[in-house]
Amino acid sequence: MFLTGEISIFIIILSVLAGYFLGVFSGLVPGIHTNNFALVLVALSPLMGEYGIQPFYIAVIILSNSIAHTFHDVIPAVFLGAPDSDMALAVLPGHRLLLDGFGAEAIRLSALGSAGSVVFSMVIVLPLAAIFSVAYPVLQEHIAWILVFIVFLMVATEKGEYIIGQGSLVHYKYKAYAVVLFLLSGILGLFAFEMESLMNPVINFGAPSILLPLLSGLFGASQLVISLLTHSTIPPQTFTKMTLSGKRIVRGIVTGSAAGSIVAWLPGISSAIAAVLARLVIRTDFDTEGEDEVDSGVVDAGSKEFIVSVSGVNTSNAIFGLVALSVIGKTRSGAMVAINDVLGVANGVTASVITLDTSMLLLFFGVILLTAFLSYFSTIMIGNNVHRVLSRIDYSKLCIGVIIGLALMVVLFTGFFGLLIFIIATPIGMLAPFLKVRKSNAMGVILLPVILYFI
Repeated sequence: MFLTGEISIFIIILSVLAGYFLGVFSGLVPGIHTNNFALVLVALSPLMGEYGIQPFYIAVIILSNSIAHTFHDVIPAVFLGAPDSDMALAVLPGHRLLLDGFGAEAIRLSALGSAGSVVFSMVIVLPLAAIFSVAYPVLQEHIAWILVFIVFLMVATEKGEYIIGQGSLVHYKYKAYAVVLFLLSGILGLFAFEMESLMNPVINFGAPSILLPLLSGLFGASQLVISLLTHSTIPPQTFTKMTLSGKRIVRGIVTGSAAGSIVAWLPGISSAIAAVLARLVIRTDFDTEGEDEVDSGVVDAGSKEFIVSVSGVNTSNAIFGLVALSVIGKTRSGAMVAINDVLGVANGVTASVITLDTSMLLLFFGVILLTAFLSYFSTIMIGNNVHRVLSRIDYSKLCIGVIIGLALMVVLFTGFFGLLIFIIATPIGMLAPFLKVRKSNAMGVILLPVILYFI
């Protein structure tokens, strides 16, 4: 349908490799997202067409880039505390594994979560496509109340810190703290999105996103500042086989994949919100009462399982964004918008959204599998060796350097208004550990604006 000539397997592989390397780069460099490359590729597609490069191959590059990015973006989140919007909630457990000497294990768990999600997503793709093709209109009408219910669950399941001898009603205090954190971050999100037009980036590299300063402050810089205040250091990293049980690994993959696949169909819902859903299922050392099994002495099995789950969320969300484009003709990410634009223009489609036929979808699934195979091994390889570079650097200086780097990146890509948002977001993000509540409550920065938009 969208092909203007014979398909060359050799060129498909070259396109996958091109997208894969772009995904490695965007995953490892904080502030660079797949959307940036997608927009550039869309802009260059007419020029590339003059050299005989079919739009299908450009779409393959964009898709491969988006999948590879979901594997590699955990590395700066764990080792630098510099997350993108999709890995924000993975920072705390991943960073604590790093400080406990198990940073490489965090990366391996994440790679396993992403790879497992690819396999599980392929298994559930047909039944979910059938279900959501029918249920989508109903879900779309009630999206606001679905999100309200998610927020209710977040607050209702908040237990806070467990202290022997504390009163039976003390958990209500932590629920109140959770509401405060949710509202503070939500109000900041409302303000930031309302005033988004004030962003004046120094470098125009794709469409600027206010999420960059918001999430970099709430989940990145805030954790780095706490590390500075507590005089944390990166200890020698230990290389052992993963101690997380097979049962927890499978549950993390299934939970993350299911959450990511579900929200991929819903308007205005990002994989960050899917991670909140997964967070409600998986208990970690931030909300247990001491009865969970403990691995590595500090970070419990639930936190490791959550890393698997979050990675599964991101990869599954990217895959089902493609399926949603095919089944209901809706774009749910910048990458899918770009693929839609490239293929739509190629076929002379004037409608806002095209749909993919079965043969095209199967080819794209093959691209996903090949990209996932390459990304799994490169993520582990980089994760096993990046500490060698960091071990030569004083951790306090590294934290300061990364904070300055995040601030500089915010200025470059969102301007001084973005820097203001970043400065405000950082102390709000620091509230969670001081109040002894989950940091996922700070996802109110996205949830509250989205709820109010759909009400």
